[in-house]
Amino acid sequence: MKNYVSASDVLPENLLCEIQKYIQGKTLYIPAPKGSRKKWGHVSGHREFLMNRNAEIRKLFQQRITVDELASSFCLSHESIKKIVYNTKA
Repeated sequence: MKNYVSASDVLPENLLCEIQKYIQGKTLYIPAPKGSRKKWGHVSGHREFLMNRNAEIRKLFQQRITVDELASSFCLSHESIKKIVYNTKA
């Protein structure tokens, strides 16, 4: 489990008392406000890495590199390569 912050350390006493009417002695998750969360992979850069990799795979496929060769080169399954090269959303 991730580190947690004690509510008594960060919340005003009146708010803490109000929350205690609903939950006591349990872990409570408070989500970030809508719109403030970043999508998966944006912080780590992994989303951009995959987008660049997939663009390279599509480019090579257009240059007549076979699905078998691409699967071997990129250590991906044939099905994964097919999903990448035949994806019309990219």
